[in-house]
Amino acid sequence: MTDTTQAAPATAVEHLHSLADIEQAASRLLPAPVRDFVAGGAGSELTLAANRRAFDTTHLVPRALRDVSGCEPATTLLGLPAAMPVATAPIGYQGLVHPDGELAGARAAKEAGIPFTVATLSSRTIEDVAAVGATTWFQLYWLRDRARTFDLVRRAEDAGCTAVMLTVDVPWMGRRLRDVRGGFTLPEDVVAANLTTGAASAAHRAATGTSAVARHTAAAFDPSLSWSDLEELRRRTRLPLIVKGLLDPEDAVRAAECGADAVVVSNHGGRQLDGTVPTLDALPEIRAALPAACEVLLDSGVRSGVDIVKALALGARGVLLGRPVLWGLAVAGDDGVRRTLDLLAAEFRDALGLAGCTDPAAAALLRTRRATEPLGRPWPQPDARTAHRPPSSGGPQPW
Repeated sequence: MTDTTQAAPATAVEHLHSLADIEQAASRLLPAPVRDFVAGGAGSELTLAANRRAFDTTHLVPRALRDVSGCEPATTLLGLPAAMPVATAPIGYQGLVHPDGELAGARAAKEAGIPFTVATLSSRTIEDVAAVGATTWFQLYWLRDRARTFDLVRRAEDAGCTAVMLTVDVPWMGRRLRDVRGGFTLPEDVVAANLTTGAASAAHRAATGTSAVARHTAAAFDPSLSWSDLEELRRRTRLPLIVKGLLDPEDAVRAAECGADAVVVSNHGGRQLDGTVPTLDALPEIRAALPAACEVLLDSGVRSGVDIVKALALGARGVLLGRPVLWGLAVAGDDGVRRTLDLLAAEFRDALGLAGCTDPAAAALLRTRRATEPLGRPWPQPDARTAHRPPSSGGPQPW
């Protein structure tokens, strides 16, 4: 595979007015193998599509006559201020789409006032990313080398990260057919900077009909990860602990019992088990099963400020933003990610106020309805005496 890390020609971002605009611009700039690596999902990509379909078929029921003149999108995530209920999702190898990689994203996140999550497979070290000064979370994959696993946690603590996020849905990488068909391989100058193998790793050795990155993770990740390991991680770190990759309420409850401070309802953006439940569908039951003190975040499919409001209405404290960060990075480095986050912030505040919400907490009280669901109790049919006024139901209408 040829070197794909040279910066694409600078793209003006002022004419990009939505995250979809940014995605389209990035798609024109990125080499096809990298574009497929970023955009693709596992198997037939059913879950990839289902994540978006869940958002698209979920409708908000806005409230009226609420004073939203002081609409404020800020909140807290894991006890620290965030300018909106968003953090960047952990994404490996960001150097594939721009030479500055994770550093550009961290700088943009700092300016936007949201947490940046640095991944185990980051193309920049934990220390270099944390030094940017954003609120930084560290995402951990459980490695076969346990000493290295806990060394990564120690490094994150020493670097000033404010949380550890353990990803639990990748015993090995899902079968991503776009990468398999193209024999996806990392170029020599993009490495997993937090590990020690560098360009000598299996991720850099091409083999027809396989993904080199998948071979590398199969060799490095420990598929025996279990609840006892989560308990040990809880004992080993003083940082808030996030467990990412849960879809079953029983697993979420068990994670909280093991000491998780937050869970991420996630199907890995449709990149692991194809055919899983969309995260937005799994969210309400997980939120209902957990104690209030355990925060619930969501990722997979978030593409607009309206999507954030929908997630909050269904029980999320906040969302993680994944692929759109890479689209912005590919388009214009720092400026592209900054534009992505600025647009998202503007969309979120707009959606929040138009839904009659003064802040993210108010969004949690909104009703939602799925497009495929019938209406709840039908409105009474008007007669001559009631046609001039709305019917009275004696209480809230079911949705």
